[in-house]
Amino acid sequence: MEETEFADVLDEWFIETLKTYKDLYVYQLENPTQVIEWTSEKRNSLSKSEILELHLPQRLFAQEIKGLCTERDFKVVRGGFTDGPVCCLVHVPGTRCAVTNDGLTSDLQVWDLGSDDRVTDVIRRTGGIRGSRNVAGSGSRIAAQPSSQPQVLHGAWSSDVQLSNVTSGQTLYKLAGPTSADPLTSLQFVSNCVFLASCCNGNIYIADTRTSAAPQLSPPLQSSPCDSVLWWADASSGLEPCCCRVIRLSSSGHATVSDLRNQKEAVSQAQLNIKTRCCCLNHVRVSWAPALDNCVAVSGFDGAVQIYNTSCWGTALLEAQPLFQHCGHAIALRSNDVPVCITSHVWHPERPRTLLSAASDGSVHVWDWVDS
Repeated sequence: MEETEFADVLDEWFIETLKTYKDLYVYQLENPTQVIEWTSEKRNSLSKSEILELHLPQRLFAQEIKGLCTERDFKVVRGGFTDGPVCCLVHVPGTRCAVTNDGLTSDLQVWDLGSDDRVTDVIRRTGGIRGSRNVAGSGSRIAAQPSSQPQVLHGAWSSDVQLSNVTSGQTLYKLAGPTSADPLTSLQFVSNCVFLASCCNGNIYIADTRTSAAPQLSPPLQSSPCDSVLWWADASSGLEPCCCRVIRLSSSGHATVSDLRNQKEAVSQAQLNIKTRCCCLNHVRVSWAPALDNCVAVSGFDGAVQIYNTSCWGTALLEAQPLFQHCGHAIALRSNDVPVCITSHVWHPERPRTLLSAASDGSVHVWDWVDS
């Protein structure tokens, strides 16, 4: 493209943005980030050898006329450095503590984010938690237990999942039963004690930390394409595990929704309109909206974050079109630029249509699309 043509493309996109987005704010990191995690309503943490805590733009939260609020920039609240990369990061609820993994071993690093009174601007490492087995290249998945105790579930394989106390590092529980060591794509609590361990081969283990009994194994549904290589999963939030729905997404773009109580049958399914030529195990995300019924976000296949309404899906496998696509990370690419890929996204825990997304070019966006 010529400079004038490139400028015209940007102008057209920004004009279209005014019609389709309620809010869109951009932050540029020095390096791309693989992980994003909420620490409170108006802040987020992200990392890539550097851990930052950011204030979201105040204008995003203006309740009345946004023009009266001129502050539209992210602000760095605190920061810290780590010797290795950060491939997984989780904030421990009810604390000013975060737990990370470097993707090289299954060990965890524990960080103090500092107090809200801003006595210090430094994020400090305060300890660590030993993984159950340290094999080179076996990075851990992490899930924080939603209870008053500072505890995290972690593991790199289905055979080495354990629950540990963040303060002492003591092992409180180990997942018993899986005889095969399948790489994990995610760990997720659906209640204070019940959790899902999702594997890249499509298996999901459902277990309870209150018992040493073997977990319930849920293999991929028989209707799923046999040529799918990788799988990702997420469970919807609910007051009780019985109210949860589980979505599984394959690398071929096939998505299935099932009831947590009956994983043998699909409630609905769809073939998503995504590019499946190549994808990274650690970049792909599928996640239920915590405050918007039936909606899921999908990213990691290209430079877009797609929103789908699963209430439109049926039992027959048909192609589904996204309800909305955020393509802002890739819109400014020139013809000779390296293609941008979304590395992470996360829904705001309370605002229905607000998401935070990050891309391989180091860009971080917070956006809220218009409900049309």
